[in-house]
Amino acid sequence: MRGFLASSIGVTTAAALAVPLAPPAAAATSAPPPTTPRAVRAEAYAPGGTQSLPLTPLARDRAPGAAAQGLPRRDVRHFSLVGVVWDNPGSELHGRVEVRTRTTATGAWSGWQELETHNADHAADPGTAESISDRVRGATAPLWVGESDGVEVRVRPDTAPEAATRADPAATASVLPTGMRLELVDPGKGAPPPAAPGPEGGPEDGPEGGPRTTAASDASAEALAASAVNAGLAPLGATEIPALSQARTEAELGTGQQAKPYVGARPSITTRHGWGADEGLREKGFVYTKKVKAAFVHHSATGNNYRCAQAPSVIRSIYRYHVHSTGWRDLGYNFLVDKCGNIYEGRAGGVSKAVLGAHTLGFNSNSMGIAVLGTYSDRKPSAAAVKAIARLTAWKLGIYGMNPDGKTYLKSGGGNLYRKGKNVRLNVISGHRDGFATNCPGRLLYGKLDTSRSKAARYQGR
Repeated sequence: MRGFLASSIGVTTAAALAVPLAPPAAAATSAPPPTTPRAVRAEAYAPGGTQSLPLTPLARDRAPGAAAQGLPRRDVRHFSLVGVVWDNPGSELHGRVEVRTRTTATGAWSGWQELETHNADHAADPGTAESISDRVRGATAPLWVGESDGVEVRVRPDTAPEAATRADPAATASVLPTGMRLELVDPGKGAPPPAAPGPEGGPEDGPEGGPRTTAASDASAEALAASAVNAGLAPLGATEIPALSQARTEAELGTGQQAKPYVGARPSITTRHGWGADEGLREKGFVYTKKVKAAFVHHSATGNNYRCAQAPSVIRSIYRYHVHSTGWRDLGYNFLVDKCGNIYEGRAGGVSKAVLGAHTLGFNSNSMGIAVLGTYSDRKPSAAAVKAIARLTAWKLGIYGMNPDGKTYLKSGGGNLYRKGKNVRLNVISGHRDGFATNCPGRLLYGKLDTSRSKAARYQGR
C-alpha cells in the first residue's frame, strides 16, 4: 500500500475530544553491532524491546541501479518484526525498502522482502494532539518475519540525482527522507495480569510488601484502567469478552426501548490483556469521539507468514511499533482480526465505546478501524476473516444504530481525497481507500467488503 502525502495538515479536532498527553515512554536506543558469538547473545537476551539502527549510504554494488541507504548484513539481538522510520512524518519515502532476515530456528537467510511505504494514510487526524506531537515520525508498514537474529536492509530511491547514481552515494540523502532508521521489534512474552486494587483503590504493594516502583505502579494502574472500561462485558482482568447470543445482546441494548434494536450478536473478543499488551508503553488515559457511524477496514500489511497462534505476538509487535517507533499514543486500530477469524481489542478505551483511533487520516472521528492481519493486495482474505468483519460490525455498529449495508456522512479532517470540513458520503463499512488515496486494504480484501456488508446486515436482523 503506497500512500500519498496529505494535502492539508492544519485541522483542529473538537475540544471535547482532546486530552492532555502524558510524557512519552522511554525511547528505544540504538544497539551496537554484536561482537559476541550467537550462543552467548542468546543467553543474554531479554524478550521485549526495540532496536533502532541508523541507515547509512550504501556502496553502488550493494544496490545496483541507484544509490541507496541501508544496513549491510549483520548480527543483532532477537526480533520478529521490522520497519523503517524517518524524522519528518510529512516527508514521503519515494522508493523501495527491502529487507533480508536470518531465522533463529535454522540460521537460514530469507530472500529480499519489500516493506510497504505507506506513511500519512495510517495516522491520527491532522491538527490533533497525537498528530502534532514531536515524537511522531514517518514510517513504512511493519513486516512480520518471525524470530530472527540477523538483518540486511536497502532503500532504493525511485529517482536519484546524477551524482548519487554514478559517483556519490551520499547525495541520496537529498531524495530520501532524513534520519532513516531500521526498527527491529521483539514482541516479548506478554504483560503480567493487572494487579488487584489495594485498600485505597490503587495497585497493591510490590513483592514482599515493599513499595512498587513508579513505572510498575503506573503500568499496573493503566492495566486496571484498560480492563475496567470493559466492565459489564467481562470481569476485571479477563483475557476474553465472551460471545452473547442474539437474544441476550438485544435484551441488553433494548431495555426500555419500544422497538427491537437492530444489532448483531456480540462476538467473542480477545482483550488487550488477552494478547499481552504492556499498558505501560502507551500514553495514559483514553480519547473518545461522539459516536461510531462507520467502520474502515484495513490490512496490516505485515505479510501473511504467521500462524493464528502467533497473532498475539504480531499484535504486540505492531503495538510497540506504533508507539515506540512511529510515536503514536497507542495502537492505531480499534480492532484486529486474524486469518482464523479471531477478533482482538485494539486501542484502549473499551470495545463498546467510541474510542478515537489513528487508522484513516481525516476520518478517525466518529468511526472505527478494523485491521485484518496480513497483506491482501495479491492474496485472498480467508472466509473466516471476512465473516469476522461482518460479526464485529453487526454488533458494534448496531450499538450506535447504524445499518452496515447503508450509507452515512462523515466530515473530513483533511486528506488527499477530501478537503477539511467537507461532508463525505461513504459506505457505513468502507475500505481505507474510500477515505484516503491508498491501496489499503488491498485489492482482494476490498473486493470482499460487499460480502461483509450484506452478512452484517443479516446478522442485525435487517
